[in-house]
Amino acid sequence: MQRGIVWVVDDDSSIRWVLERALAGARLTCITFENGNEVLAALASKTPDVLLSDIRMPGMDGLALLKQIKQRHPMLPVIIMTAHSDLDAAVSAYQQGAFDYLPKPFDIDEAVALVERAISHYQEQQQPRNIEVNGPTTDMIGEAPAMQDVFRIIGRLSRSSISVLINGESGTGKELVAHALHRHSPRAKAPFIALNMAAIPKDLIESELFGHEKGAFTGANTIRQGRFEQADGGTLFLDEIGDMPLDVQTRLLRVLADGQFYRVGGYAPVKVDVRIIAATHQNLERRVQEGKFREDLFHRLNVIRIHLPPLRERREDIPRLARHFLQVAARELGVEAKLLHPETETALTRLAWPGNVRQLENTCRWLTVMAAGQEVLTQDLPGELFEASAPDSPSHLPPDSWATLLAQWADRALRSGHQNLLSEAQPELERTLLTTALRHTQGHKQEAAKLLGWGRNTLTRKLKELGME
Repeated sequence: MQRGIVWVVDDDSSIRWVLERALAGARLTCITFENGNEVLAALASKTPDVLLSDIRMPGMDGLALLKQIKQRHPMLPVIIMTAHSDLDAAVSAYQQGAFDYLPKPFDIDEAVALVERAISHYQEQQQPRNIEVNGPTTDMIGEAPAMQDVFRIIGRLSRSSISVLINGESGTGKELVAHALHRHSPRAKAPFIALNMAAIPKDLIESELFGHEKGAFTGANTIRQGRFEQADGGTLFLDEIGDMPLDVQTRLLRVLADGQFYRVGGYAPVKVDVRIIAATHQNLERRVQEGKFREDLFHRLNVIRIHLPPLRERREDIPRLARHFLQVAARELGVEAKLLHPETETALTRLAWPGNVRQLENTCRWLTVMAAGQEVLTQDLPGELFEASAPDSPSHLPPDSWATLLAQWADRALRSGHQNLLSEAQPELERTLLTTALRHTQGHKQEAAKLLGWGRNTLTRKLKELGME
């Protein structure tokens, strides 16, 4: 296969320079442009094998350029580069027919590999890759590689009504992903109905899902539509699917297979067209092995799986998420949005966030109300964040262990704005150990040195340095 011709358009000369040399190193011919108008003029006489375009440029932006290119050269693969790595940037690129998108900053080797894949696609495929997406924007944000993968999956599923299983810890944003899948699908104008299996009493789940006829049971005074009927033509989001009782799993499997069901107490089948998106924080494979989840239902739901990373695995996203949530909280309360001090951003990224994105969002709401100044300082942060979730604290140790207590002291000191913690803590640690060892040996220095793992001369020097002679 021939090596390809690549065009790069970006108003940033450094990006053009880097890509030109990287592509030349891969034996690809690279021609660079400063703006979209130059590209359109050049396309009048020649066509590359792939085009890389920045999304934010003066004058004609990358999406406008992409739209015009797709009208004139629908088979030309276009890769959109963006430094604004959110879901809307990803889906907007796919919406206009982009081959893929490349978030900045990017790895040069990955960028070259993506270009080579696009060239192979262009030279081998006869039909254009054109993904159309419709739907409103979402608040999904993420520059972490794992979140970029999520955005790509949503974009590639935008023409599909296929079942999706979302895995992730509590608070990672599973329902937000489900909403995004619905909004960027052919069912976007139809209902999105959400139901949490863990929040419904077992004896009411069937009625909630499938509805009931009048008189089906005590208190059923009227016919009631279930969630399946309410979601007809749209999407039904079943959260915490792992908590669904086995007998209800059997009924759900039949609905997925037949596209119809019976209301509780009913005899006439009800036909529905519903896309199922399920989510769980549990390991469904293990639930299957334990006999608590039907294997056939698992395979029916597990057509496409999306894994949402916990917040501790995407720490680079925390500052941007926090700023976003502060702005949202300010709009809700009708006040000016708080700003984050750089040290506060650093402190936030170091926390464990066991409650994930939801905990961060609630913390930002709390700060909007409770932080004294317009700029959020580390001492404004809720104390329980440091006491319960310092990421590097020895959580495997008892809560009263010396390492845990030391971590808590360090957290409090950092919150108070202290610096040079090691120079403050190390002498105190050595002084405490020396005092304790000497007490155990009734002041015998050679024996105390042996207990501490030091030589006699080291102990003598330390006593002098610490003023303990």
